[in-house]
Amino acid sequence: MGYRNFTDTQGRKWEVRDNSRSEWEFSPLGDNCERPKIVRAPGYEKDPFELSVEELERLISGPDQSGRSTPRKNPFGD
Repeated sequence: MGYRNFTDTQGRKWEVRDNSRSEWEFSPLGDNCERPKIVRAPGYEKDPFELSVEELERLISGPDQSGRSTPRKNPFGD
């Protein structure tokens, strides 16, 4: 199985991997020294090859899901 390659508007090359139905990973390729970025997969499409360059650009420009932005609520109330 192959992964989709994508070049963003700043000229950085990425490999788009569909890790699961809800999560995609943009991994840097070549001279791109950015960290990998995990994003929420679009609900309307399951295959990265079916998205346009503009849609991929919107995904990579959005919030990174690699780490939680808000801490989890303690279920024990401590």
